[in-house]
Amino acid sequence: MTLNSPHSPSSAARAADKASLTAWVAVLAGMIGAFMAILNIQITNASLLDIEGGIGTGVDNGAWISTSYLIGEIVVIPLTDYLSRVFSFRRYIIANTILFPLFSIACAFTHDLGSMIVMRGLQGFAGGILIPMALTMVLTKLPKPQQPIGLALFALSVTFAPAIGPTIGGYLTENYGWQTIFFINLPPSIIMAVALAFTLERQPMQLSLLKDGDWAGILTMAIGLSALQTVLEEGNKDDWFASPFIVQLALVAAVFLAAFVAIELTIRKPLINLRLLARRNFGVGVLAQVFVGIALFGTVYILPQYLGQVQRYNAEQIGNVLAWTGLPQLLLIPLVPLLMKRYDPRYIAIAGLSLFAASCFMNTTLSPDTAGDQLWVPNIVRAIGQALVLTPITTITTAGIAPGEAGAASGLSNMLRNLGGAVGTAALGTILTKREQFHSNIIGQSVTIYREEVRQRIVDLTHYFVSHGVSDPAVAQHKALVVLGSAVRRQALIMGFSDTYAILGVLLVVAALSLLITRKVQAAAGAGGAH
Repeated sequence: MTLNSPHSPSSAARAADKASLTAWVAVLAGMIGAFMAILNIQITNASLLDIEGGIGTGVDNGAWISTSYLIGEIVVIPLTDYLSRVFSFRRYIIANTILFPLFSIACAFTHDLGSMIVMRGLQGFAGGILIPMALTMVLTKLPKPQQPIGLALFALSVTFAPAIGPTIGGYLTENYGWQTIFFINLPPSIIMAVALAFTLERQPMQLSLLKDGDWAGILTMAIGLSALQTVLEEGNKDDWFASPFIVQLALVAAVFLAAFVAIELTIRKPLINLRLLARRNFGVGVLAQVFVGIALFGTVYILPQYLGQVQRYNAEQIGNVLAWTGLPQLLLIPLVPLLMKRYDPRYIAIAGLSLFAASCFMNTTLSPDTAGDQLWVPNIVRAIGQALVLTPITTITTAGIAPGEAGAASGLSNMLRNLGGAVGTAALGTILTKREQFHSNIIGQSVTIYREEVRQRIVDLTHYFVSHGVSDPAVAQHKALVVLGSAVRRQALIMGFSDTYAILGVLLVVAALSLLITRKVQAAAGAGGAH
């Protein structure tokens, strides 16, 4: 047998190292689903005011438009592995690929807050399934040498979608109305459903697994996570534990989640294999992913808030600024697998986290003059950092995960990363409020009528209003005081935003340092490298 024979051992090995076209089509279709599901977490962010006006609800209640989607998504992600075995992987992912755009379109036809919450929750429940199943397909359908490419595609979905979501949402809202943001899911979903129907192998359902299901774990997890997510989203608005409602929900979350952990650690067939977290690379990798989730979702939350509240940008303008965080990743992330062939994935991830942290520290010097153009460099640095982060971290996390554990590992890591994002967004909202109050008090101690320059400023502003048509000097002086108060609040708000960016930067540095204690993995082994 010659070395060049197609039947030689080396040829067979090379063939085993390459996935078939069918497998790649299935994986790519799965990535479409993950991208759309993650995109829809953020796509309403730049358009919330328009949606709230369209369904006739206030700003406070409008937060539920995002909250309900996140609750549905976070609850279903850890259920996905179990339910995909019950109903078969193919049947389960195709069914939810069809349901996802249907619930999305239903959101566009809602006319009140209640129906919008229900439809967004159902949309999140269907979309949440698509995220871990995409990662599961990378770990089970691609050979180890090609898994870094699949992980790069997954990273592109996870990091590019949040960055570009407000851009798409803002453009569609400003030009075609807020309803259109819920229609864009239909064409990609049709492509995905057709591709999966032709590429995934048929498997029988295992309805007998319903009898042996971890129903106590499912119930306690669903109630606990729903209560926790509601606390996180509503706590800042209701002044946290000053609200009896938040206190009660927090107790419900603590009791049910504690019961869930106890059940999962003692039952013979747990819904989620929490013991995976005891493995060094998986546990540390998931912790790093939680911090990355906080930073990913946190920056996409903070920057639109800053541009809207401080600089008075509209939805489309906010989206255009955020686009500079998303678009460079399209070029950079596909190059990461090539880097991983030459360099230790841990060092690539640490470099990416360091750049991501640096971009946050760049925004700690915000001023009234910091707007779109001044944010260009930090956004580019952030894009480069994000591009280098998720692929190597996922490789590190899933090294040593056997194919049979892929579904459980995918569900657990994705749930905790998204939960990290939810916790981070809520915490940053509270930090922003508290730091604004702190800076307002500090500035207020200096801006008093006992200071000559303050009195002179009030006089100048009063003269300005009198010279511009305000005939009553008392009214002009009142307007001058209002302007001065607004300037103090604006400066305090800017300083509060700077502080939140500093906290994000510190978290990313901690994530980078944590990766130093993980074991080295071979990049070629990709995910699931050692069994």
